[in-house]
Amino acid sequence: MTLTVEAIYENGVLKPVQPLPLREHETVQVTVVTKRNWVEETAGIMGFQGTVEEADYFAMDPDLDFPPPPEEQ
Repeated sequence: MTLTVEAIYENGVLKPVQPLPLREHETVQVTVVTKRNWVEETAGIMGFQGTVEEADYFAMDPDLDFPPPPEEQ
């Protein structure tokens, strides 16, 4: 049987988020694959050819925020 489960690593122990359909003391083989965040998942998609300064501007300039912040009344 092959299972893919989400688990949290805490205090040296992997803790499954949901109960597993296993018998007590059953021996299993574990392969750990860490989840990637959205930055890692999307890095390089657009093939950006600009400079580091341009990338910083596009990423950090508040004038380019979308959606724009609500206007104060």
